[in-house]
Amino acid sequence: MSFPKPILICVVGPTAIGKTELSIKIANAFSSEIVSADSRQFYKEMTIGTAVPSSEELAAAPHHFIQSRSIFEDYNVGDFERDALLILDELFSNHHIAVMVGGSGLYVDAVVKGLDLFPKVPSGIREELNSTLENSGLESLQKELKKVDPKYFEKVDIYNPHRVIRALEVYRASGQPYSNFLSNPSEERKFETLFIGLTADREIIYERINQRVDQMMKEGLLEEAKRLHEHKEINALQTVGYRELFQHLDGTLSMDEAISEIKKNTRRFSKRQTTWFRKNKDIHWFDYQTPSHEIIQFIKTKSTP
Repeated sequence: MSFPKPILICVVGPTAIGKTELSIKIANAFSSEIVSADSRQFYKEMTIGTAVPSSEELAAAPHHFIQSRSIFEDYNVGDFERDALLILDELFSNHHIAVMVGGSGLYVDAVVKGLDLFPKVPSGIREELNSTLENSGLESLQKELKKVDPKYFEKVDIYNPHRVIRALEVYRASGQPYSNFLSNPSEERKFETLFIGLTADREIIYERINQRVDQMMKEGLLEEAKRLHEHKEINALQTVGYRELFQHLDGTLSMDEAISEIKKNTRRFSKRQTTWFRKNKDIHWFDYQTPSHEIIQFIKTKSTP
């Protein structure tokens, strides 16, 4: 099989599986560049808690959308879709292959297939949901989402209040589950996509997550959280690793409890990532220990014009 159009190699999989390392090797093998689709790595104020590639990794291949925005800017998946497509147009003018990497399934899908068309939401609905969050807590919104849209509840990060509120506001505005709007026909793209997925046994993924969290703490995640604490209500900071440390700084969790919660919530996030990507039957899955040269050879057999 070969592709007449330029090819976007999408490297996907759960957190801490090794996507960054593999994407760099693929980019180097094809003299190409990397587009990050990790929505947590967009922000320059967040480094340790989002596992931003190291300076050595960033120097090993050109990267786009790594710490390119501020947490004080409004930047959503629609903005990313638009900007990523512009970057890909530039890359494909000089390369037959580009690489995209990330664990944010919604952001990957936005670039590959296009965003779904959602109804307009009156501001009053959003304000009402935000009021419920403040007065009754996230759990009440989670229960409502599970009742009105169990399908989306199973795959969304239910611990991210922004995502939960977004799904509920669409439901309240339209009377239809948010998941109903996720089945619009795919938008035609100027490129073909080849999905490469990394996987491992759940126990291995969880152990890698635990090790990563411990390493983040050693690198200064608590100090990073302290610098951001006063801005904890900003949507970009509604992220695993920061939320729990903000609770510690607010006095509601001990340090040990906060670290345990980070690990637990990251495992939950990883499980939801896996659920999201497993539904994509176009992904070619490889064990995380597969030598990179084997994966690159597989890509060559699939992508040679």
